[in-house]
Amino acid sequence: MLAYQSLIQGAVGSRYGFGEMLLSTTPLLFSGLAVAFSFHCGLFNIGVEGQLTMGGMAAAIVGFAIQGLPPILHIALALTAGAIMGGIWGGIPGYLKARLGVHEVINTIMLNFIAFSVTGYLVGPYGPLTASDQLPASPMIVESARLPRFFEGTRLTSGIFIALGAAFVVWLILWHTRLGYRIRAVGMNSSAAEYAGINIAYHLTASMAISGALGGLAGAVEVLGIHYRFFEAFSPGYGFDAIAIALVGQLHPLGVTAAALFFGFLRAGAILMQ
Repeated sequence: MLAYQSLIQGAVGSRYGFGEMLLSTTPLLFSGLAVAFSFHCGLFNIGVEGQLTMGGMAAAIVGFAIQGLPPILHIALALTAGAIMGGIWGGIPGYLKARLGVHEVINTIMLNFIAFSVTGYLVGPYGPLTASDQLPASPMIVESARLPRFFEGTRLTSGIFIALGAAFVVWLILWHTRLGYRIRAVGMNSSAAEYAGINIAYHLTASMAISGALGGLAGAVEVLGIHYRFFEAFSPGYGFDAIAIALVGQLHPLGVTAAALFFGFLRAGAILMQ
């Protein structure tokens, strides 16, 4: 009983704990949406962790390399860079699946290791992006690239609203656009979809690219809102937790949002529970 009381107290028993719960929910929601989106096209994206890592790196580079921009423009540019980099990292296995038939599980796992190795080199000892203090991290991003914090006394940033907006956009795409209809058709029966004139290769690649972009946004929000620089292995495994979140949420954006909130509750409460 004491353990469960501590779990609840740690997550919602204080202003700081509640903020930490929503803070953990943010990358989990992005990542869960990424896995769910690819699932609707019949693809199993296990590479969200790598896409998240690459997206975080791209956002950090824009955050410290560009200066003099107004905050809203700088933040938007950094987030866009993270989404594009994640989209590229997700689109590669999608293209290989579509054109060569290489299974996306193998591709994404391999690209995870490549992402970890590339970013580890860039911010490793004497790497080209290592800060002058020789920590395994990039330079600090400038003030204009940092996501604003709005819940006083906590670390919660506006990233939670971006994540909720992403959930709405995913719902809109999947159930209210032609692209979403075709993606779901390919996932349900690719042979029937092809017979109906749907370009299978295009939609496999597009769904993985969009999935990767969502993963890249998860990393970008973490870097711009919490760490203010890119650290090697800065994610505690959000991309892998995303698989469970997507499945628990029944692959629906609303369900994924609820599942991400539940997992965020567990992450925040577990600290006091220990």
